[in-house]
Amino acid sequence: MILRKVTATLPAMVLTLTSLIMAADTDINILKSSGSLDRLFKQTGVYNASSTGKTPSFVIDPAWPQRLPNNWIVGQIGGLYVDRHDHIWVYNRARTMTNEEAGLEGPLPGVADEKAQPINGLGQVRAYGAIADCCKAAPSVLEFDSDGKLLRAWGGPTDPGFIGGKCKAEAGCIWPSSEHGIYVDQNDNVWISGNSAAADRGGTAWTTNKEGGDGFVLKFDMNGNFKMRIGGTPKGPSSNDTHGGLSDTPQLYQAADMVVDSATNRLYVADGYGNRRVLIVDANTGKYIGHFGAYGNNPVDDAAARAAGPWIADYSQGNKKPAFFRNPVHCVKIANDGKIYVCDRGNDRIQVFDKNDPALGKPCSNPNGAAGKCGFIAEQFISDHTNVIGTAVSMTFSTDKAQSCLYVADNANMTIYILNRSNLQELGRLGRSGRMPGEFHWLHQVSVDSKGNIYTGEVDTGKRIQKFLRYGGNGCSGTGSSTVGGVAAAK
Repeated sequence: MILRKVTATLPAMVLTLTSLIMAADTDINILKSSGSLDRLFKQTGVYNASSTGKTPSFVIDPAWPQRLPNNWIVGQIGGLYVDRHDHIWVYNRARTMTNEEAGLEGPLPGVADEKAQPINGLGQVRAYGAIADCCKAAPSVLEFDSDGKLLRAWGGPTDPGFIGGKCKAEAGCIWPSSEHGIYVDQNDNVWISGNSAAADRGGTAWTTNKEGGDGFVLKFDMNGNFKMRIGGTPKGPSSNDTHGGLSDTPQLYQAADMVVDSATNRLYVADGYGNRRVLIVDANTGKYIGHFGAYGNNPVDDAAARAAGPWIADYSQGNKKPAFFRNPVHCVKIANDGKIYVCDRGNDRIQVFDKNDPALGKPCSNPNGAAGKCGFIAEQFISDHTNVIGTAVSMTFSTDKAQSCLYVADNANMTIYILNRSNLQELGRLGRSGRMPGEFHWLHQVSVDSKGNIYTGEVDTGKRIQKFLRYGGNGCSGTGSSTVGGVAAAK
């Protein structure tokens, strides 16, 4: 029985899951006697498991995170990352809140629409004041501990005085129009990016970047003090730009994700929704070091890539090796062994590179996608028949010494594939499409803490952050399906 096994091996976890109900009900066996725990483990655990493979086990923590103060609520989750302190950083889009979600956001003094009606920061009419008892927009950057307690909150147009205070335009700080991607490096610097294609012409009080597209990455300390900007506010893509940004830094365009290699202090940027490359810069100065596209090739220009049409057109014609990244290039991660993993979401695949290959990031030609050339190692398609918005959206690694599990989030099929990192074969899945705890709607980010617990963030109507508690093993082994994705058997 699942309950006996978990109770024997994970008393602390069961106590965590039962604590809230125990406080409200004198019968401490209420979860057990009602069958709630059995259902919880069955409905939110790993499924579609390989008969010849081994993976960790997981169960949702339905009480995570703790309630936010100040009647705050989060918008779409643009970024999520677990730092070296096991603190969970969430980067949300306040400007995606609906009228009823922002019900407590009252009118701003002296601000009105074209009909002279009082409005709030989102431009929503507030002619009679607040429209409901909840809620208000949280700041853009939130830091939680592993128990889900909010530790810090700062940034964006909903943080009074932040823009023009800690984020001054004259210092180079421009808050993005659409929040996307957050990373905390080994020195506790907080990096963020944005993925808006054009200047925000909405004209509301919460408008921030009025200059052009989100073509930059920003660096802050943990308290939100601005430190550096890389890039600028371009009008369109330029996947081979090297010096067009602020202070002779490269110009980006709609960057999605970033990671710092602690051994070299190089910042790798998934660049992104407009550009089609991984950019490499110095994390201290932002100055250009290199960049690469699919298979280590020089990125093609946007017009050439657009002419090829969507991925499904290539797939239908049997072209399984497109020689360029399709938008968006959605994530970049570095494993401890020096392998770089890239989410080529637009092509329903991930690609793997060797950071130590001297050819990586240099001008190089690998049109046939040969392994061992231009720094390219391997690739794996992720549910390659899917024709929605691309599949491979985020990745993270298990925390065993070998980082033997690769967790790949799919925001079209709303699941996390558990892959054996050594052979990129699917060993199981976590989560399904839905709106119940442990399910996803537009799964967007996945990260892991030092105990192997998985944290996720959803974008669009989901707007949720969730925590999956790990139990059992902490690594992956064996073989599974070499084709990742496809219809999974119901279990």
